[in-house]
Formats: sequence, C-alpha cells, structure tokens
Amino acid sequence: MDSIFKILGRDGSTRARVGLVKTAHGDIKTPGFIPVGTAATVKTLSPEELYRAGATVVLSNTYHLLQQPGIDVIAAGGGLAEFMGWNGPTITDSGGFQIFSLSATRRVSEEGVSFRSVYNGANLNLTPESVCRIQRKIGADFIYALDECPPYPVERSEVERSVSLTSRWAARFMREWEQSHEDREYFQGAVLVLQGGVHDDLRIQSVDQLAELSPTLFAIGGLSVGEPREEMIRITRICCDRLPDDKPRHLMGVGTPADILAAVEAGVDLFDCVLPTRNGRNGQAFTSRGIVNIGNARYRLDQGPLDPSCDCYTCRTFSRSYLHHLTAAGEILAYRLLSLHNITYYLHLMNRLRSAIIDGSYTRWRSETETGWMKDA
Repeated sequence: MDSIFKILGRDGSTRARVGLVKTAHGDIKTPGFIPVGTAATVKTLSPEELYRAGATVVLSNTYHLLQQPGIDVIAAGGGLAEFMGWNGPTITDSGGFQIFSLSATRRVSEEGVSFRSVYNGANLNLTPESVCRIQRKIGADFIYALDECPPYPVERSEVERSVSLTSRWAARFMREWEQSHEDREYFQGAVLVLQGGVHDDLRIQSVDQLAELSPTLFAIGGLSVGEPREEMIRITRICCDRLPDDKPRHLMGVGTPADILAAVEAGVDLFDCVLPTRNGRNGQAFTSRGIVNIGNARYRLDQGPLDPSCDCYTCRTFSRSYLHHLTAAGEILAYRLLSLHNITYYLHLMNRLRSAIIDGSYTRWRSETETGWMKDA
C-alpha cells in the first residue's frame, strides 16, 4: 500500500509539522486531537455533536469493548464505527494500559497477559496475536499492539524487561497483522507502542527495535503516568527525533492544551486524552482565558458566556451563571454542555495550530495563546 501519511508543512523554528493521514473512512488532519470513546461512546456526547464540534476520528478501548458489549456484538453491528453511529475513522488501543493497572490480578508471561475482569470476575487471557484478531473484528482503522506499560517510578531493570518484552510482542503482532491482510475489506493500520520509561537509552532501544518492524503508525506510550512534566516532554522529543520522519506519531493519553503544544513542537502528530470530557463532568472548562471552575461562587451571577472567544453551542446559548446553577444542582445537562465546550475548544485549538504552522506564524500564535491563558477567566 502507498504511504497513508503526507506532510503538508513544517514550522521553521520547531519540529512541529502539519500532515494528513488517509484512511478508508476519511482523512485525519494532523496535528490532531482524538476524542476518547472508551466503550464506543464519548461520554455524554452524540456522534453528531462530535462531528459538529470538528472531530474526525474517535478512539475506543479494546479491553473494555472485549468485555462490554463483546466483540461478537460489535461485529454483528457492522464494526465499531457503524455500531456507534460514527461516520469516520476509528482507532482502538490494545487496552494494555488498563490491563497493567490491574496489578493485583494480572499475570505477565512471554505468551501474553492474564487478568481478572473488573466486569464479572472472569479470568481472561490476551496475547499479541489475539489482540490483533480482536481488533480486526472490531473493525478500527488503526489497531494497536499489546504492550507492557511499567508504572512510574520503577526500577530500571523492570523497564529494561518491559522494553524487551514489548518488542517481542510487537514482532508477533506484526506477523499476525501481515498474515490477515487478505481477510479485510479495507486497510487497517498497525500501530506499535514505544516504551522505555524516562530512560533515554531504553527509549532509543525501543524506537530502533520497533522501527525495524515497519508499522503504519508509531505510538509513544508509558508517559503521563506520574512522571514530571519536563520528563514527559524530554522523552517525547527523544522519541520523535529518532522515529522515521514519514510515519505519523501518536502521544498516548496527553494531555492539557499546554502539554499538547509542547509535544507538537517536539514532532508529535496525534493526541488522545479523557481530560476534555472527564474534567467537563467535574465542572471544569478549558477556555481561551485559562481554566474555569464553573462551580465556584464567583460565577453565580455572571451573565457572560463561558468563553467569549468560542462559538460552540454552550458558549452561544448559556451564561456562566446558568452553567454554575446546573453544576451546583448536579444536573446531567451540565456534564453535556461543559464536555461539548471542552471538546470543541480542543479541536478548534488544533485547527488554529495547524493554520499557524502553515502560514508561518506559529511562534507568534503560541505566544498570544499562552498569554490568553494567563488572563483572569
């Protein structure tokens, strides 16, 4: 298959770049933000609302989909996108991060990982091969290899072991992926996940070992797990400097708008994070003037919009006072309206970021954006 990734422009003073990822179900503009629909839904929001907000791709989680509703249900529904009513590309990660957070029940071996379901207590087993087959059936446009995500902090010896194991699992995943091409109606890209903790040499080792396997896309995993922010950015930069230039890069689970800008400058193309919706459900909004905690008493009589620079439905229609009331009352509408605004803010931020790179104004645009975040929201 021809390359699915085309670089359209670069920033002159950083490693930021603008590109286009082509899939059978639509194009993904980069740098891009991917709303997280863990269980085949972005919490509180409909696919139509996501589309109108500017979303082009959604990420779901294999670990959760495997257990609820089950792969057979999704397959019978025509695959993930059709099942959830989403007219666009989809991504499924392997669920490795969720599995490895279950330290009390998981058992890791060369073959794979076994763990106890948090849904019904059943014992489950996943291997690199079964993870590939499961995601083939789910039908996502990009499917992610099983990896071992070590915690932070942890002994270096544990990180060394996880890097080696993840690389061996990646080779098995790629063999299964290559052997199953002919069974598919459309191309499903293979994604391998870099590990290595905060150790420069282990990250380089992971990059080099996985690059030899030539996946469709690289994911930078094992970050945003408790390490200092400066370490996250430093390791991201090391990975991007070492990765092939012609393949897209996904920094998994990151992050705040400031984290995203820093990672874009390091050379990252794609991001996913639950912050926009999770924080929205907890009364927090990301705005052009910084963070707004709408439950604070200062907003009780504030008749202004949540973000005067935003044209989403929430900001066009409702006052901060009303949103404060909904949040204080625990009304479901508060969760929906704040999540909708946050998702829209993230997606519009990426639109403006791409435009600034293309027209050569990125440095000035970033300075103005960060100055806005420092204003009194």
